[in-house]
Amino acid sequence: MKSPADLLRRIVALAWPVLIAQLSSMTQMVSDTVLTGRYGTTDLAAVAVGSGIYISVVMLMVGILQAVAPTVAHQVGAGRNDEIGPAVQQGFWLALALSVPAMLFLRQPDWLMQLSEVGPDVDAGARDYLATIAWGLPAAFLYRTFYAFTNALGRTRVLMFISLATTAVHIPLSWALINGHLGLAPLGGMGCAVSSVCICWLALAAALVHVIRSPTYQPYHLFSHWQPPRARALAELLRLGLPMGFSSFVEITSFTLIALLVAKLGATVVAGYRIVGNLSALIYMLPLALAIATLVLVGQALGARDGGEARRAARVGILAATVLSTLASVAVWLVRDPIVAAYTTDPAVHGLAMSLVIYICVYQFFDAVQTVAAHALRGYKVTFGPMLVHTVCFWGIGLAGGYLLAFHGVADLLSPQGVAGFWQAAVASTVAASVLFAAYLHVVARNAV
Repeated sequence: MKSPADLLRRIVALAWPVLIAQLSSMTQMVSDTVLTGRYGTTDLAAVAVGSGIYISVVMLMVGILQAVAPTVAHQVGAGRNDEIGPAVQQGFWLALALSVPAMLFLRQPDWLMQLSEVGPDVDAGARDYLATIAWGLPAAFLYRTFYAFTNALGRTRVLMFISLATTAVHIPLSWALINGHLGLAPLGGMGCAVSSVCICWLALAAALVHVIRSPTYQPYHLFSHWQPPRARALAELLRLGLPMGFSSFVEITSFTLIALLVAKLGATVVAGYRIVGNLSALIYMLPLALAIATLVLVGQALGARDGGEARRAARVGILAATVLSTLASVAVWLVRDPIVAAYTTDPAVHGLAMSLVIYICVYQFFDAVQTVAAHALRGYKVTFGPMLVHTVCFWGIGLAGGYLLAFHGVADLLSPQGVAGFWQAAVASTVAASVLFAAYLHVVARNAV
C-alpha cells in the first residue's frame, strides 16, 4: 500500500511534464493573443471569436478521444499489455472519423457565427481563421490519441518535449505571418491559423518518429499488427468518450461562447474578455495536469483491483490541486497589472481586463476540486453522470445565468452587469460543480472494488 506521500510524489512526477506541455501549448494561444492584439483590435476580436469556436469543436472531439486514457490505464494496471496496442489503434481510427465532421463544421460555421452579431470585418476574419485552421484537425486528433495513450502509460515527458519544440516554432512563425516579416505577406489574425496548422502536423510527425524509434512501445505492436476498425471496440470507446467529450464541450463552451454573446458589446469588450479568458485558462492548466495524473493512478489501481489505493490517489490529487491552484491565483492577483499590460496597449481593453481579473482568482479553489474529482471519476470509467453535472452547472448556472446577469440583471435587485455578469455566474457554477463532484466521487469510490 502506497502512503499519501508516495502517491503525491507519483502524481507530481506524472503531472509536471504534462503541466509544462500544457503551459507550452497555452503559450501558443497567449502569443497569438498578444501578437494579434498589437497588430490590431479588429484582428484580435476576429481571432477571439474564431478560436473560441475552434477550441469548442476541438475539445468536444478530443474529449471523446480521451476515452483511450482510462481504457489503457486499466489494462496497464491489470497487466494486459497485449490488449493495449489494439485499443490505441481503434483510437486512431476514431480520430480520423471524427476529423471529417469537425473540418466540415469549421469550414461552414454560418449558424454559429450568426449568434455573435459581430461587425463585417470581424466576421470575415473569424471565418478565414476557421477555414484555414480546419486543415490541421486530422493531425491534431491523431496526436491527441497518442497523447492520451502516452499519459496512461505514465510516460509524460515526451509530451513535454514535443510541446516545447512546437511552441518554439509556432511563436516566431506566427510573428512572421501576422506582421509580414521574413519576406512574407502580412496575414493579420489568419497568420495564427496558418502557423497552427503547421504545428499540428509537426507534432504528429514528432510523435510518429518517437513511437517508431523508442523500444518502450515495441511490446504494444502499434503498427506491426495493425487492425481494421472494430465495431465493438469503437462502441466501447464511444460509450466512455461521448460523455467525456460532451463534458469537455460544455465546460469549455461555458467560457468560449461568451466571446460570441458579448460581441454585440463591441470589439473592446471581446478583446478584454479574451485576455482574462487566457489568464483563466493558464491557471487551469495546473489542476488539469494534476487531474490527468490522478486519472492515470486511479485507473491503474482499479485495473489492479485495488480500490483503496484508487480512493487515496483521488484524495491526494484533490488536495494537491486545491493548494497549488489557490497559490497560483494569489500570485496572479499580485502581479495583475503588468500581466494585463503585456497583452494590450489599448487603455480601454486594459481597464476592462483589470476589472475582471478578480473573478478568475476567486474560483480557483473550487475549480481545482471539480476538475480533479471529474477526472478521478473518469478513472473509475464513470462518465455519464459527470456529463449531467457539467451540463447543469456550466450551461445552466454559468452560461444561462451569466446571460441573465450580463444583459437583464435580476428584477429590481441587480442591474445588467455587462461582461462581468458572465464571470459572476462562472464563480457560482464552479462552486456548485465542486460540491456535486466531490459528493459524486465519494459515493462511487465507496462502492468500487
